[in-house]
Amino acid sequence: MKVATTLFLSEELLVALGTQAPDPRDRSELVEAALREYLPQLRKRDPFRGLEIINTNAAELNQEAEDVLSYQVVP
Repeated sequence: MKVATTLFLSEELLVALGTQAPDPRDRSELVEAALREYLPQLRKRDPFRGLEIINTNAAELNQEAEDVLSYQVVP
């Protein structure tokens, strides 16, 4: 489902967008394609992404750590 929205762009970007996609429908497709490409890359650079992955898997990681510790012999 597509939703209408308004974006505020610098004049420089608007000119470049108009050059690449003169038809307004093509502009929407170009902006959507650019965002689909860029947003996953941005997420990969997120410094908290690793923490999010750890928190998502915390129960399994903790269980594995407890299992490993159970093999240790304490003198």
